[in-house]
Amino acid sequence: MNSRLAIWLVNGLLAVLAASTLFPLLWMLSASFMAPGASTSLPTPILPWSPTLENYGTLFGSIGMGRYLLNSLLIASAATAISVTFNLMAGYAFAKLRFRGRDALFRLLLGALVIPGQVAMLPLFLMLKPLGLINTYGGAIVPAMASVFGIFLVRQFARGIPDELLEAARIDGAGELRIFTTVVVPLLKPIVATLAVFSFLGTWNDFMWPLIVLTDDSLHTLPVALAGLSREHVQDNELMMAGSVITVLPVLLLFLALQRQYMEGLLAGSVKG
Repeated sequence: MNSRLAIWLVNGLLAVLAASTLFPLLWMLSASFMAPGASTSLPTPILPWSPTLENYGTLFGSIGMGRYLLNSLLIASAATAISVTFNLMAGYAFAKLRFRGRDALFRLLLGALVIPGQVAMLPLFLMLKPLGLINTYGGAIVPAMASVFGIFLVRQFARGIPDELLEAARIDGAGELRIFTTVVVPLLKPIVATLAVFSFLGTWNDFMWPLIVLTDDSLHTLPVALAGLSREHVQDNELMMAGSVITVLPVLLLFLALQRQYMEGLLAGSVKG
């Protein structure tokens, strides 16, 4: 009886915590369908009395939020594809290929994890300026092309690949590129999903670097556009909630779609030694 009561108490506490976590997101969604000014009335409504799409119409009509949505999708998708490719190749090389200075270079990369990303923004900006990448999509993608954490994650996972499997492929005459694409990459599928989620979320939610490197309003991403919108429509809570829904929804759907592979890759990478 005591054990059953403990189970009910634990599950009830978890349910309360889950509800308290989800409530702000659900109210944000609800407020986005409210008429202008409805969310500030007293008592504060939980659900819209007369649901309307007026806020979304304003965002995609007069404000042009669709352009910013496409910018974010383009930058985040390109950065994710490039980052996953580079991280996979680098992580596999550090795990399975032998070359001079491999361990020292990897330790140096790990040391870079303690350096805040904001510190490198000014040097990176000065490097990209002579290349003509300022105020371009390419300039926004460059910082996300690879990450030390992604390389570390792939390395830890790839160390669990049997050396005998790779040697057998070499004996059969396969080159390193073919071994990587046909043997290694299929074995790294869980970590690919994990890296894709990390890279997409990081690039999609990035605010500071796009604000610095993209000076043209037409190139702004959703977080930057939403910050500008909050200054111009500070009293329009419903409009801001609609903008927040548009910003959160794509990454939420991506995470839900890849949740299983994401957790498998994360847990597997944590136990590979």
